[in-house]
Amino acid sequence: MAELNIVLVEPEIPQNTGNIARTCAATGARLHIVKPMGFTPTDRHLKRSGLDYWKYLDLTYYENLDEFFERTKGGKYYYFSTKAPRKYTDAEYPEGCYLVFGKETKGLPESLLHKNPNTTVRIPMNRQIRSLNLSNSVAIAVYEALRQWDYPELQNYGRLREFDWDNYYPDFF
Repeated sequence: MAELNIVLVEPEIPQNTGNIARTCAATGARLHIVKPMGFTPTDRHLKRSGLDYWKYLDLTYYENLDEFFERTKGGKYYYFSTKAPRKYTDAEYPEGCYLVFGKETKGLPESLLHKNPNTTVRIPMNRQIRSLNLSNSVAIAVYEALRQWDYPELQNYGRLREFDWDNYYPDFF
């Protein structure tokens, strides 16, 4: 399966991280969490929002950003920020890339964004809104990368329990 990496830098809200963990489990993306966190890994809200998908998650913790960059040296990083100069759909995400998101209240450090203008991207939104919810932003980014890769190894169709699609779409299945 194509490798996609999601990085949360100093996440503060356990429910967001749990939702992101669930998105990672559903898509096969690896989750990287850079400490400090605003909660503990045993937080009940974190566990509940991730439901019973934790066993499907590839999760790595880092003590700080320096350790993260040292251990992932040579990676291709894309930084998501409301302060970015270009749209997330303008980027081409290579296999193995890291989609990096900052904490809910402050985002990523501006010094990091300033050093990486070509790979800092934004999700367009209404000017009156400060930012989207972190877990929604991650989902948007994950599915854009996967769309570019044509959703490798993901199930691309559903089945009804009581009816058969084959009668309506015989050439589809």
